[in-house]
Amino acid sequence: MLTKKQKNLLLFINKKLRNSGVSPSYEEMKESLNLKSKSGIHRLISALEERGFIKRLAHKARALEVIKLPETASANDIFNNFSPSVIKGGLDEESASSDESEVPVLGKIAAGTPVEAIQNEVSRIPLPSNLEKNGDYFGLKVQGDSMIDAGIHEGDTVIIKRTNTADNGKIVVALIDEHEAMLKRIRKKGKVVALESANKNYETKIFGPDRVKVQGILVSLYRNF
Repeated sequence: MLTKKQKNLLLFINKKLRNSGVSPSYEEMKESLNLKSKSGIHRLISALEERGFIKRLAHKARALEVIKLPETASANDIFNNFSPSVIKGGLDEESASSDESEVPVLGKIAAGTPVEAIQNEVSRIPLPSNLEKNGDYFGLKVQGDSMIDAGIHEGDTVIIKRTNTADNGKIVVALIDEHEAMLKRIRKKGKVVALESANKNYETKIFGPDRVKVQGILVSLYRNF
């Protein structure tokens, strides 16, 4: 069993690797745990290595590889660069909101296999109160379970902020070859774009940069109960 500091450091390293593909520096690790010296980080790294959670890569400065995560880590621990802001309750898409701030729902988005690109508005829903009113948003109904470990379930209505750029690690609506859309976590490295699922039963999809266009990033979601 890991101590709290060991677990927090492991999850921080994992997040940094997932976001950038580069191990965090000892200074970054020290600051993340609010430690006063790097010697404490050295001890934590050694303890994690002895327990088989990480591996130091030979011939590379400060390079680390995460071998496994603690069984007690939650989905939000592992995928903690997005924790969905969930608006709970029965979302009645048939009734129009009296609030002038509304989001058009443009159909379904696949969180598993791709579906045809979304084109037409099918309904409207209220804009979540925690979002800026001057943004450009649209909604999509989630189909599939490939993002379930990021807290996104089939049947949820995700709220997307329209943009054509996204940082590594963001969950995006990606348009593939101009006609297929999917909800995935995006990673860019060189001339390769990876679209990752948040479900171990689905493989990461790899594309050339000219095949993928970002249409928006995930900012919130509605869930029916």
